[in-house]
Amino acid sequence: MAGRRVVVFPSSAELGPALAQLVISRAEKAISSHGRFTLGLSGGSLIFMLSKELLALPELDCSKWVVGFCDERLVSFDDPESTYGLYKSHLFSKINIPESGILAIDSSLPVTECAEDYTRKLKEAFPGDRFPVFDLLLLGMGPDGHTCSLFPDHPLLEETEKIVAPISDSPKPPLQRVTMTFPVVNSARCVAFVTTGGSKAPVLKEVLEGREGPAFPAARVVPTNGELFWLIDDPAAASLTIQVERLGSGAKL
Repeated sequence: MAGRRVVVFPSSAELGPALAQLVISRAEKAISSHGRFTLGLSGGSLIFMLSKELLALPELDCSKWVVGFCDERLVSFDDPESTYGLYKSHLFSKINIPESGILAIDSSLPVTECAEDYTRKLKEAFPGDRFPVFDLLLLGMGPDGHTCSLFPDHPLLEETEKIVAPISDSPKPPLQRVTMTFPVVNSARCVAFVTTGGSKAPVLKEVLEGREGPAFPAARVVPTNGELFWLIDDPAAASLTIQVERLGSGAKL
């Protein structure tokens, strides 16, 4: 791993533009290196922050982007729980990303077949890779320390072979989901967590500083050869005692 950077912003208002700049800088680097930019997206509040900040950038060019999903709920795309559906309405419909550059699940399939189908799509998009190597994965963390749809004490935490795994007993509704596994997450060239709000402070401390007992899923994200960022706001950082970077608006990562 290239090293972990824990970067604290006064609030999400300052964090958002820095996140957009991180995406753009990694996109430019990837496109100049290998002709395209592969981005893995997560749901939740990240959808609205990322969409707002990317659309505010002048001359945003997404024509060489390939976007996948770190996890997805097995619901129709018009369901408000659909991560793809929300990104489509808030971001994809407003940028010049080609339809072929959006790797979405087939929500009409049963959950196991859906995971197998999404695995096939990722293998086609990343030929030759044992596990897909994304240029950037954007992750969130739940108040229970989960990330993607990898939940504490769940058997999927030990999955080492599959690229995408089905989950039909999610502790958080909806029950049925598909998720990237740790081997994929930890193969990425860069991973960035976005964590905001005081409700995340207690678990964030244990994720970043350690805890007794098993590590939370989010703490098991340790890219083998990539960068790891934790982009957090002051309320989320309230309990931390480790050294952090503090950046304001307009900061570049």
